[in-house]
Amino acid sequence: MGMTMTQKILAAHAGLPSVQAGQLIEADLDLVLGNDITSPVAIHEIEKMKVDHVFHRDKIALVMDHFIPNKDIKSAEHCKCVREFACANEITNYFDVGEMGIEHALLPEKGLVVAGDVVIGADSHTCTYGALGAFSTGVGSTDMAAGMATGKAWFKVPAAIKFQIVGKPAKCISGKDVILHIIGMIGVDGALYQSMEFMGEGLKYLSMDDRFTIANMAIEAGGKNGIFPVDEITEAYMKEHSKRDYKIYEPDEDAEYVAEYTVDLSELAPVVAFPHLPENTKSVEEAKGVKIDQVVIGSCTNGRLSDLRIAAEILEGKHVAKNVRTIVIPATQKIYLEAMEKGYIKTFIEAGAIVSTPTCGPCLGGYMGVLAAGERCISTTNRNFVGRMGHVDSEVYLASPAVAAASAITGVISDPREI
Repeated sequence: MGMTMTQKILAAHAGLPSVQAGQLIEADLDLVLGNDITSPVAIHEIEKMKVDHVFHRDKIALVMDHFIPNKDIKSAEHCKCVREFACANEITNYFDVGEMGIEHALLPEKGLVVAGDVVIGADSHTCTYGALGAFSTGVGSTDMAAGMATGKAWFKVPAAIKFQIVGKPAKCISGKDVILHIIGMIGVDGALYQSMEFMGEGLKYLSMDDRFTIANMAIEAGGKNGIFPVDEITEAYMKEHSKRDYKIYEPDEDAEYVAEYTVDLSELAPVVAFPHLPENTKSVEEAKGVKIDQVVIGSCTNGRLSDLRIAAEILEGKHVAKNVRTIVIPATQKIYLEAMEKGYIKTFIEAGAIVSTPTCGPCLGGYMGVLAAGERCISTTNRNFVGRMGHVDSEVYLASPAVAAASAITGVISDPREI
C-alpha cells in the first residue's frame, strides 16, 4: 500500500521504511514552537523533568504574540517567564517586542520551516506550515515540553482526505474563500484527525499567502494537518526566505484516501461564515445587509502583505462607515514596514481605521478589539465560536480581507465586487 505526503514525512522522521494510518510512532522534530500563553505551562513542566537543557537551542521558537505588548500584569508575568527561560537556554529563535510577529506568519518569513520538516507547536494553528510541504500540527503544552526536552514526539499516523483543486478563481476569490467553502462542505469535524492533502492543477492560481491561509484553517475542519505539494511557487518562497535544505515528498500513486473532493475555483463566490461555527457558511450574496459594529483585518490567517494590499485597494479614497470600528493588524514587523512603504498604512488611517503593532489580540478576545454584548464583528480571523472575541452575546462573522474591507465602508456585510 502506498503512502500519502504526510505519511512519507512521518515515516522518514521515525526512521521507518513505511507507516500506515493508525500506527503509533515516535518521530524526530525539526522545530518546537510556543507562544506567550502556552509556553509558560510547558516551561513549568520541563522544570519538573529536571533536564539540564533543551534538546537543541536552534530548533525551538518562542514567539511573544498573543498579549504583546503586555496588556496586564498576568500577561507580563507570562512573558517574563518565557524571556528568562529563553535566556537561560540560549534559545536562538526568541522573538519579543520589536522583533516579534504573529507566530504562524513569522516563522515562514524567517525561514525556520521548510518542506519535509516535522513541526509541533503549542498552538492549534501550527498546521499553517503544511503550505510549505511540511508536516506541522498543534499539540498541548505538555507535549511541547517533552519536545523541547527530547526533540521527539509521539504521533498516531493520520489517514488522509484528498482535495482536488481545479479551475481558475475570479479576481476577488482568495484562499480564505476556498477554505471556508471546504469547511462549509465537510463540516468542522469533517476531517477529524485526518490529513487534508491539497492537489490539482488549480493550485497554480493559489499564492503562498493563499496556501498559508488554507493550511492554517485545516484545524477548523478537525484536521490533524493540512499539506500542499511542493511546486515552483513553494520553492521560490523557500529560496527567498530560508537557507536551509529542504526535502520534497510526493504521494504514491496508490496512496489511500478515506475521501476525495473536487473544488472548482472558477465556481466560487466570496464566502462568509456566520456565528457560531466556521462551517456555518453562506455566499456573500446571502450575507449582504447584516449590520456590523467592528471590522478586524489581520491575524495568523489573513495579516500578510497581500491581505493588506487587497484591503487597501478597496479602502483607497473611501472612509469607513460611521460607528464602525476598523482595526488593521499587520502580521509581522516586516509586513508592517512593507505596508508602510507601499502606502497601505496611510490609506488605512485616512480611511478612518487604526493600525496596530503585530498581535493576536482581538482574534481570541484578548485585547485590541474585545466585543460587548450584542455587537457584531466581521473578521479575517479563523474562529467564530460563542464568545470568541468577547461577550458571549456578541457575534463574529468570518470572511476574506476583500469582504471585510468592503463591509467597513458600508457598515453592513457587503460584496466587494459591488464597491
